[in-house]
Amino acid sequence: MKNVLIVAYHFPPGGGPGVQRVLKHVTYLRQFGWNPIVLTVLNGDFPARDESLLKKIPSDVVVIRTKIIEPYSLYRKFIGGKGASIDVNVNKTADQRTGFKEKFAEWIRATFFIPDARIGWLPTAKKSALKAITDYKISAVYSSSPPYTCALIARSIKRKTGLPWVAGFRDPWTNFLTTPERWFVPAMIDKKLERTVFEEADAVESAWQGITEDALQKYPHLNREKFHHVPNGYDSSDFPVVQYQRTDKFTITYTGSLYGHRNPASFLAALELLNKSGVLDVNKVSLRFVGRFGAEVDAMLQSTLFAPAVDRIQYVPHEKSIEYALTSDALLIIVDDTKESAEIVPGKVYEYLGAGRPIIGIAPKGSAIERLVHGVNAGRCTNQDDVSGLAEIISNLYKHWKNNTNAFERNETEIEKFERKQSAEQLARILDKVTQL
Repeated sequence: MKNVLIVAYHFPPGGGPGVQRVLKHVTYLRQFGWNPIVLTVLNGDFPARDESLLKKIPSDVVVIRTKIIEPYSLYRKFIGGKGASIDVNVNKTADQRTGFKEKFAEWIRATFFIPDARIGWLPTAKKSALKAITDYKISAVYSSSPPYTCALIARSIKRKTGLPWVAGFRDPWTNFLTTPERWFVPAMIDKKLERTVFEEADAVESAWQGITEDALQKYPHLNREKFHHVPNGYDSSDFPVVQYQRTDKFTITYTGSLYGHRNPASFLAALELLNKSGVLDVNKVSLRFVGRFGAEVDAMLQSTLFAPAVDRIQYVPHEKSIEYALTSDALLIIVDDTKESAEIVPGKVYEYLGAGRPIIGIAPKGSAIERLVHGVNAGRCTNQDDVSGLAEIISNLYKHWKNNTNAFERNETEIEKFERKQSAEQLARILDKVTQL
């Protein structure tokens, strides 16, 4: 069995979808001939923490934790703690960037934290990585980004040792919806870093196909054959044993984060339209919103006609989040309402597929999410502007719920292909390939 060094900032006790992808690679890689050695942070400032995930790390996996210089505590002090519940590495809308402090903090982030605010991990991580390569006879390196600093750490290892390197990406890098609005000098530096990573990595693993297309559009000289789509997935072994029981209320659940362009405005408008037409009574609906939301989203939930039906639940451990999904009548997914959103496929949608409940998707027409959900007949999607179409989707599911019938005949054979173990096997085959070059 060969050893692979995995460079990842997002790892337990951090929470969120980025953590799940790396954690499941670590869990299953050994079944396919690769033993993971994890390099992560000791004192990370995670946007969400889930201590329960520490128990999910196989007990005999080596995890090396090194210190990082994090600027976020200073950031929160500077802006008075406002918005601290949301990842400060996420772009704010124009309405959210209010006041001199907010704007100045955004300028500092965009000008000096290149490629991101985790760059303070680079010095200690490089030193520990080189030691790990000697101590554990590492055969290959895998990095998981964002943060893109992870890719720079792996690039430095590649340059120093010549070891094969697979650069993993869960989101595109520059000119993406989470990219800071940099002025031309830092933007030029950031783009150069991005280009060298794509050029020097032996292979690139992307969580959704749009990441590959974005890279090739920016850098047409790159070899498409070095890019590999390894989708996210779900791990049925994580699913708690709970029995779905139909209640006297039609329960729709959303789990995750909501802020800025990703908000439930059109969903709430569709509900109110159904109420106005006499299809949906507020007292017959339960709306569970689970996770970290911006202040503007909480305000939407409080001001809607359906506010009495809203159950606002703060961030919960991963297993509890799945439990909420399993005990729902329908699951809501919302993708950012931006031009870049068409090819985004959040990891959460795969867990929704695994949960087996009908999906209400708010995403651009013809988007990757629509193709996925419709392709396995697990639900229906429409875009933010199509409030009447969204109302029709909800109405149809509500009708089936009242009649106690199935709205969709899901393609279970295709859905089972998204088990996390399959993704780990795909990564193992990529590692096999780059070590045979």
